[in-house]
Amino acid sequence: MKYTYIDSPIGRLQVTRDEGGVTGLDLPTARYPRQIRDDWERDDAVFDDVRAQLSEYFAGTRQQFDLPLNARGNAFQHAVWQVLTEIPYGETTSYGKVAAAVGHPDGARAVGVANGQNPIPIIVPCHRVIGADGSLIGYGGGLSTKRWLLDHEAHHAGLTLV
Repeated sequence: MKYTYIDSPIGRLQVTRDEGGVTGLDLPTARYPRQIRDDWERDDAVFDDVRAQLSEYFAGTRQQFDLPLNARGNAFQHAVWQVLTEIPYGETTSYGKVAAAVGHPDGARAVGVANGQNPIPIIVPCHRVIGADGSLIGYGGGLSTKRWLLDHEAHHAGLTLV
């Protein structure tokens, strides 16, 4: 496993990858950040693609990521995370709508759990999922970070979010 740190407007991000792709992105305000293990190697150069795309995202010029991903999770989590990547930039959806999209219309809570276990936030945009009533609920990086990301995208998409 390789890792690096990337500075961003929301703080220092820790990113990990293996031969299959990006495995994790820890926000500076993450509730449960991954701890660097002794067998991991810091290798800033192998993250040039991630650094460039995140820089473009934070500059407002990239709306979709094109990176190899290798998130670890079960089939349900992967289904949820796939739906998250399909939420358009600058838009939001509800946990219930994601649940319906993965074939479990009564599974909003299970979607919330899978969303909260997304190991690659921002790139897999779990911040775009909000409560059915439009409220900002649940975000492993903290609600202020979620609000910042949503406002950032809305600004660059020319939208106004409540």
